Amino acid sequence: MTVEITGTNIEITSAIRERIEAKFKKLDKWQADITGRHAGITKRANGQHKVEAFISLAGGKLIASAEQDDLFGAIRETLQKLERQMNKQQHKSESRRASHSESPVETEEELDSEEV
Repeated sequence: MTVEITGTNIEITSAIRERIEAKFKKLDKWQADITGRHAGITKRANGQHKVEAFISLAGGKLIASAEQDDLFGAIRETLQKLERQMNKQQHKSESRRASHSESPVETEEELDSEEV
């Protein structure tokens, strides 16, 4: 799937495009149903680069952004944030089951035996 890349006050070179596409390709390992990918890069007047990335999934949308002096560092940080969000969403049901199974439910018999 292609990645939509937009730039504000910056020209999107082939190196920037390749880096972003490579980082988005790493997200394919999560086996999620990704329906859309978009990255936006803005160069601010103070020299900072802001990178925003969006992933549209069947169940919603994941959004991450980072702002740094180094453009490629901002790209790396943004996509790491997206990867953490995908990991969290992927393991959400497992963590819910684990948290409920760890809390033992005391029966009336156990409560009565503690009082004696």
